[in-house]
Amino acid sequence: MRAWANLYPWDVAGDPAAADRIAGLGLAGVTLAAAYHSVRAVTPFHPRHRIVTRDAAVYYRADPANWRASRLRPARLRPAVARRAGSFERAAAALRDRGLRVTAWAVITHNDRLGAAVPSAAVRNAFGDGYPWALCPASPAVREYATTLAGEIAALPEADAIELEACGWYGIEHLSAHDKTAGVAAAAQAQWLLSVCFCAACRPEYAAAGADPAWLAACVRAAVDAPPGAGGPGAAQAGPPPPAAAPPAASPPGEAALPEEAARVLLAVRAALASRFQREVIAAARAAAPGKPVYVHAHPDPRATGANPGCEPAALAGATGIVLSCWPSGLARAAPALVSAAAETVPPGTVIAASLLAVAGLGGDPATLPAQAAAVRAAGATELRLYHAGLAAAADLAAIGSLCSASA
Repeated sequence: MRAWANLYPWDVAGDPAAADRIAGLGLAGVTLAAAYHSVRAVTPFHPRHRIVTRDAAVYYRADPANWRASRLRPARLRPAVARRAGSFERAAAALRDRGLRVTAWAVITHNDRLGAAVPSAAVRNAFGDGYPWALCPASPAVREYATTLAGEIAALPEADAIELEACGWYGIEHLSAHDKTAGVAAAAQAQWLLSVCFCAACRPEYAAAGADPAWLAACVRAAVDAPPGAGGPGAAQAGPPPPAAAPPAASPPGEAALPEEAARVLLAVRAALASRFQREVIAAARAAAPGKPVYVHAHPDPRATGANPGCEPAALAGATGIVLSCWPSGLARAAPALVSAAAETVPPGTVIAASLLAVAGLGGDPATLPAQAAAVRAAGATELRLYHAGLAAAADLAAIGSLCSASA
């Protein structure tokens, strides 16, 4: 199986040895960040620095003319910057010179800078709490931002393909600075319930489906605060999606009970809004760069939120392939079931790329990469994504190289 490894532009910029080091692993290409969320990252081999801190931003040469009428605009959108190549273009050029294909990696609805700047564009839970890190795909401003971003990135001549992460519902999950949401908010049932959005764009959608938004919000609040196992006659179990590396369940799991009608409306409306958003973003990328491969990070359960949001099969009709998160390694045994579930539901001909965690410091098990790759391949995966070459220590890179050599 051909393998790509994730990479940040700053892993390459300023390091003359980086492109040769990555090319020497035997990868087919890299998945290089072009638009990314806030991050603090280590750079183990860089000659100038070891820790890089970045706010949510774009790293390619954005065109201010495309954003004049947009309420949401990328950071660093200045004419002076627009006249010179961004770090994405510079890193991509160095990597392509070494024979590597470059997939532009775009994070869509996870952007705390934009969510804080325009609160009306962010997810708002049933208690009225705003999530500035999570842009709501029902918002017209977010839809415009996402399609413009996808179109610009897809059209970059330095990009051989585009990969869309967080292209759908983002929710409460967020590794914020000094995060203190463990406990009730970390429980599986609360994760899903606290991710349901009730912003100004979502409430009319619920009303159009025949439900009172205030009643729905009250139902969700009551379910969040209900003791484990609570529920009564006429209630349906509606909770979170299954873990990232598990197949979708036959019925919504979780202990927090919602009235059957509330569960039905919330699941149906959110799935419909996510599908609309995904179709629009994929179409924008296709229109900007006809023939260029478009991949979407996804989960076959339409209730899933986060970097790999739920995706109904019809929404993927315009995509080349999907990327499935098959990590952390502790869930590796469930990864084949996730791949199989996706293979059974995606449109015929859709490429299935399995993302494996290749960094021990992040909880991965690089020594078992060959076994993990064999398992997901047997389940139907046709490509690999290895996370993350820029964060990898020497032993991690050696394991990636061994995997690529064995797959050649």
